[in-house]
Amino acid sequence: MQKINIGILTLSDRASSGIYEDKATMQIEKVLSSYIKNEIIFHKELIPDDYDLIIKKLLFLSDEKECDFIVTSGGTGPAIRDVTPEATEAVCDKMMPGFGELMRMQSLKYVPTAILSRQTAGIRNKTFILNLPGNPKAILECLEPVFPAIPYCIDLIGGAYIEANEEVIKIFRPKK
Repeated sequence: MQKINIGILTLSDRASSGIYEDKATMQIEKVLSSYIKNEIIFHKELIPDDYDLIIKKLLFLSDEKECDFIVTSGGTGPAIRDVTPEATEAVCDKMMPGFGELMRMQSLKYVPTAILSRQTAGIRNKTFILNLPGNPKAILECLEPVFPAIPYCIDLIGGAYIEANEEVIKIFRPKK
């Protein structure tokens, strides 16, 4: 079984300055570790909401660390400092808008303000990048509906072969 490189880029002015604890990174790591059977090497970064720094870290994780999958958390709302989708679009070769659409539809089942979220996804070379909200509860709510398509997407772009823990989540790959 291949090792999987996963980047977790958490964006929060307050958590990165120590005002409150970063719970988003731990939640993403916990959920992905339960979904994926492969050995995972996590590359974690906690930074402020800064457009240029987000771009720099996304490039580092995709190009230098050669992550198969990068998950961002935070910076997807309408506030002035929320620039994660713009930074993601700046580094991606292709955007995958269906992921954001599905995450918003799922979140609307829980909160009417989900419509304010601007989560997106895209591809840079052989790296799939997914923007998640910063709220730990919303992370699971958003990852669960989209994850079944992510391993096949990573297959199609030449990334590592992800095997799912089928007792926790079912993934979809077309039959050959």
